[in-house]
Amino acid sequence: MTFAWLAFYDALIAIAMIAAGMVGAHFHMIPPITGFSMFILALLLSLIGLLAGLLGIFLTRKPERIAGRNRALVGTVICALILVPVFFTVFTNHSPLINDITTDFDNPPEFVNAQKLQHEPNRDMKYDKGKYADKQLQGYGPIGPIKERLSPADAFARVNEVAKASPNWTITYTDPATNTIEVVATSKLWHFQDDIVIQVRPSPDGASLIEMRSKSRDGTGDFGVNAKRIKRFFDRIALARNPGDQNTGDQEDLP
Repeated sequence: MTFAWLAFYDALIAIAMIAAGMVGAHFHMIPPITGFSMFILALLLSLIGLLAGLLGIFLTRKPERIAGRNRALVGTVICALILVPVFFTVFTNHSPLINDITTDFDNPPEFVNAQKLQHEPNRDMKYDKGKYADKQLQGYGPIGPIKERLSPADAFARVNEVAKASPNWTITYTDPATNTIEVVATSKLWHFQDDIVIQVRPSPDGASLIEMRSKSRDGTGDFGVNAKRIKRFFDRIALARNPGDQNTGDQEDLP
């Protein structure tokens, strides 16, 4: 039965492609975007396999074609198990289709060293306010800098300390003159790399503001990863404070 075999083999090929993409990207045998593209192609095959399997189940309902039913069932179940979690994740994630998040729309921290690390040497790393700002506000609400009641030098030392301790972060650039660091964050499974720049600025009241920007190297959306990264880093900064430093809710509301 053609549809039963199609569902069965589509399921097997999809499993093989997902495994190859994940393993290849994780162990640096292929670029992350190549491994993820294999995953997307496997999803397409799974969708075709699911449709073929359902049709195969329907067509093998007659006794003379019952021999192909088990293959159709197996293929349909495997394809469904691949597709359902992915569709659930996609349709329950409401993050905007952007991949560059900042705490300051008008004067965002700018990358200096990250330009040298890009897949595309001429990639523009400037922040595009017209493209991202409104969508960021609509998707995440205000994400402002965090205030530290420390001198800029002391706040910068704390930023360095927390960044060094952050999992899967690698500091790639440090400039004490401007109190700026740049970091590459690497995802655990696919090993996608995102660029981060953090800058400490003096505030008018004598304290310091920690401004941050997180930008993905691949794709157009990030499933909310960059916004979560900024919020988690600020949480770590708050946890690193000494008793009596300040109120842990001292985050600016203005983006």
